[in-house]
Amino acid sequence: MNIINPATNAVITSVIADDQQTIDAKIATAKVGQKSWAATPLNSRILILQKFGTLLQTHINNSAEILSSEVGKPLQQSKNEINGAVARIEWLTANAAAAFAEEWVVESGSTREKIAYEPLGIVCNISAWNYPYLVGTNVFVPALLAGNAVLYKPSELATLTGLEIQKYLHQAGVPEAVFQCVIGAKEAGEILLNADLDGYFFTGSYKTGKYIYERVSKKMKPCGLELGGKDPLYVTDDLDDVTKVAANTADGAFYNNGQSCCSVERIYVHEKVYDAYVTAFVAEVKSYQIGTPMQENTYIGALTRKEHPAFLSAQVKDALSKGATLQCGGKSIAGDGNYFEPTVLVNVDHTMEVMMEESFGPIIGIMKVKDDAQALELMNDTHYGLTAAVFCRDELRALGLQQQLNAGTVYWNCCDRVSAALPWSGRNHSGFGSTLSKVGLRVFTQPKAYHLRS
Repeated sequence: MNIINPATNAVITSVIADDQQTIDAKIATAKVGQKSWAATPLNSRILILQKFGTLLQTHINNSAEILSSEVGKPLQQSKNEINGAVARIEWLTANAAAAFAEEWVVESGSTREKIAYEPLGIVCNISAWNYPYLVGTNVFVPALLAGNAVLYKPSELATLTGLEIQKYLHQAGVPEAVFQCVIGAKEAGEILLNADLDGYFFTGSYKTGKYIYERVSKKMKPCGLELGGKDPLYVTDDLDDVTKVAANTADGAFYNNGQSCCSVERIYVHEKVYDAYVTAFVAEVKSYQIGTPMQENTYIGALTRKEHPAFLSAQVKDALSKGATLQCGGKSIAGDGNYFEPTVLVNVDHTMEVMMEESFGPIIGIMKVKDDAQALELMNDTHYGLTAAVFCRDELRALGLQQQLNAGTVYWNCCDRVSAALPWSGRNHSGFGSTLSKVGLRVFTQPKAYHLRS
């Protein structure tokens, strides 16, 4: 299997993909290794995962270069991702003991009652290419802390990073049998879906997530899906600094080339500040440095998937044909790599694909609204439900809107943000189940009820 650099479309290297025989062997090994790993004291598992975080920090420069070379994100953004993963590991390891501790419900009397949390067994983690360290950490770190073995299939577009993750987990002390990479594309994923494993956790698109859920539902095993979004943002009329808000929200839309499940994908602006906001927003976007991932000061790098510039071009064409106005960008950038100009469209509406279908790229539509009620109606007009943001001065006003938004995460005066202390979960086509927080730690366990009568 060839590993391609999306900035040049040249082959970086080739690796051997797993097949039925090698995956079966890894599953058999994991079944043995999981039992001894689960018997390892939790404190020892915590120390091992903490060492893993230290190793990531120690080798950040080399790992970031590998990540940038195969997914196309700017080098500094790759370093930011690894630093973010280290911070999540710190939180997860610091809170694992409390999350997994036995809970006494009735401690005295003739019948005592308690809840214990046991590992699922062998967890299948089919991961994503856009933030392989972060979305991987969301799953395999709590899974390992809980005492599970993990078969980790990185995206074929982030294979080398997946192998780096495996290397440092093993160096930290996770037994080789307990964490194993499964290398390959769709064929390897199909073999995992056919296998008799104890939990399936996927990060990626709605289409693939739906397919995975349908495939594994008959197994009656836990399945967690962290899928995409068409995340809305509303800018009200009571701002203190429109230019600052425009800069912050543009970053929320274009960071990592817009290739984030929680990137801002559509913006609604109150008519009283609309013109000033659009002017400032477009000026900010036009200032973004486009360049190769390894080039200093690059903000917009290469898109990871070769076919994606054509997809974005089709969204632009659709919007323009229905009356949208192009403020900047709008087309692929000539050359060998997968580059697309940062694109801003105005005079948009919900008949256009750019406002209704996930873009996952450096493109945004900005729509004028007359009041909060119209903004709320439009924000909830979606099949997705991952995140939604409100920018305004009045917290009570923002909270009133947030309570009516059908999304797993809501923001006030911030966006495109994840906290390890809070559950990360979607609604509708954005998936179901949770990662992160104490809720996400316990996802990788199965509760057992004890009735103890003396």
